[in-house]
Amino acid sequence: MNKESVVAKKKFGQNFLKDETVLRKIVEAMPNNDNKVVEIGPGLGDLTKFLVDVKSVEAFEVDTDLCKLLQSTFKKEIVTKRLHIHCGDVLQAWQSALIDEPYDLVANLPYYIATNIILKALADPMCKNILVMVQLEVAEKFCATSGEKVFGSLGIIAQSVGEAAIVTKVPPTAFDPQPKVDSAVFLIQKKRDRSQKEFEDMLRVAFTQPRKTLMKNLSCKYDKAELQEAFMKLELTLTIRPHQVSTKDYHQLYTMI
Repeated sequence: MNKESVVAKKKFGQNFLKDETVLRKIVEAMPNNDNKVVEIGPGLGDLTKFLVDVKSVEAFEVDTDLCKLLQSTFKKEIVTKRLHIHCGDVLQAWQSALIDEPYDLVANLPYYIATNIILKALADPMCKNILVMVQLEVAEKFCATSGEKVFGSLGIIAQSVGEAAIVTKVPPTAFDPQPKVDSAVFLIQKKRDRSQKEFEDMLRVAFTQPRKTLMKNLSCKYDKAELQEAFMKLELTLTIRPHQVSTKDYHQLYTMI
C-alpha cells in the first residue's frame, strides 16, 4: 500500500491535511519545552514527518490499514525510537493518563471525536499543552470569552484550566478530501488540571437553554432563594444570560450553591 492508493474512510472521519504551509504553522506554534508529543490520528503521516524532526512522538491510529502504511513509511524513525505507533482506539487505551510522562497533544483531530479527545486531554495530568486542528466552530467555542455569543461550558472549562487561543484558520481546500466546513488550529496552554465533575454538571444546567436567563436555567435544579442570594453577592442581575457571566463568577457561584 502507498499513500496515493489510500481512500479516506468516512467512519473514521478522515480528512487528510495536505497544505504544507498549515503543517509548518502547527509545528511553529508548538510550545518550546522537552515534553514528548502525542499525535492522535496521524493518518498518512503528513504532520508526523514534521513532528519527528523536532520531538519524539507517540502516535495513536485506529485504522489498521494506515497503521501498516505508517510503519512502512517511518521504519527508520521507529527503529531510532523517534516514533512509536499504537494501533487501536485511543479512547479505549486512555486511562487517567494516556502515557506515563509529560506530553503535548499535537494533532489534526477527526471531527467526530475532537471535543471528547480535548476534554480527555484537559483532564489528563500528564498532558501539558493541547495544539490541535478541529472544526472552526469547535475551536471558537473552546477559545470564546465571556460576552461572546458562543461562550459556553467548553470556553469556561478551557479558561479554568489555562489559556486558549486560535493559532490560524484553515479553509477546506487544505484537505483531501475537502470537508464541508472551515477548520482552525488552536492552542490551550494548561496551568491546572480540568475542573471538578460537579462544577461541569452545574455548567451543563446553566447552558441548557442559552437564550433563557441564567437564573431560569439554574433554578430548574438549584434552590431559587440561594441562587438569588448568590446573584446579589456577585452583583449579577437576575436577567443576565449564561454567556454574559465570567468564568471567575461561575466558579464563585458554584462554591456558593
